[in-house]
Formats: sequence, C-alpha cells, structure tokens
Amino acid sequence: MRLYLSSFRLGDHPEELVRLAGPGARVAVIANAVDAAPADVRRGVVDREAGALAELGLLPDEIDLRDHTDDRELLRNTLDGFDVLWLRGGNVFVLRHVLRVTGADDIVVEALQRDAVVYAGYSAGPCVLAPSLRGLELCDDVSDLARLHGAEPTWEGLGVLDTAFVPHLDSPGHPETEAMGRVLELYRSTGVPHVGLRDGQAMVVEGEQVSIV
Repeated sequence: MRLYLSSFRLGDHPEELVRLAGPGARVAVIANAVDAAPADVRRGVVDREAGALAELGLLPDEIDLRDHTDDRELLRNTLDGFDVLWLRGGNVFVLRHVLRVTGADDIVVEALQRDAVVYAGYSAGPCVLAPSLRGLELCDDVSDLARLHGAEPTWEGLGVLDTAFVPHLDSPGHPETEAMGRVLELYRSTGVPHVGLRDGQAMVVEGEQVSIV
C-alpha cells in the first residue's frame, strides 16, 4: 500500500509523491469534497490542483465522481487507468457520501489492497481514510451534505488507516487550524488514536513503512 497524505496541498516534500508514483504518472484529480462551492470556484480549484501536479511532471485529469453514479464497473475501469488518486481537501462528509453512493469507496480500498494505485491528497482526502469520521463535525459543516444531497452523514470512514487523521494543526493562517485543534482535543480526551500534522507535513506510507516528512 502506498499513501501520500498531506496536511495542506502538496506539502513541503512533493518529491515523495513522485517517488511513490513514478515520473509521468497518471493522476485522477477527485475534487468532490468541494462540490458545495459555486461552479466557477470549483472549476478554479480543480485547475489549480491540476497545474500543481503537472509542475511535478505528473499527468493530471479530473474525475468527477458525480458522473459515475449509475455504473460501478465503468467507474472501476476508469480509475484503473490511473496510477494516482489525488483527493483534495474540502468537506469530508460530502466526499464520504459521494464515495459511498458511487461505490468508489470499495473500488479504492480494493485497489490499495492490490497496490495498484497510490492514494494521495490533503485534508479531507486523508481524513476519509480513518475508521470513523466522528469528531470532524467540529470543523466541517454537516449541513452541506443535506443541502447538496438531502442525505445524512456516513460516519464510518474507509478504514484504510487505523487512526484518525488531523490536519492543519499549529498552522497560523489556515482558517481551520483552531477547529482542528478542537478535534485534536476531543480525540485526546476520548482516547481516539490519531496522527496530527501541521501544514507542510505529510504522512508517507509504503508497505509497512510509515514516515512523516
């Protein structure tokens, strides 16, 4: 299993992502965590993600999971065409819902088990890999999910990680650093295993080897 889990954007060591994926790797940019944003804002966000990845010599292309709600095999075949799945930040509950209703959650987990893909991204992207999303409502607005999809949150994460992922800690200037500090306090007080990162840091997983860079 290969993971590059950043606190914010590419982090300070994006060369680790390139090392895991290989030069010229094909990257599926999955930006459904920002589906609540206006369409023009969302488009700009995706373009920025793609540009940053392209500067690393990677080959990004957006895959909007909302276009794949009716055919899981087509989605599976589409994602199989990529070397990296890049899931950017935003609302973790919106992201989790779209992963579930499209079946992308099972597809991603199976691909990671086969070591067929690198899972990478930041903020909500890594957060959704935890066993549970409980506590993240202190940061992300659950009502976005009801407004967009008329749905209740899925509290179960993908379970790829055996700990919660807490980004943006001690990161002056990031609008979520205080809220994530409250999430961290909750996890500490209730005994939830967690990994906390400040912006610039990333958690790199390669097989059994785990490091913070």
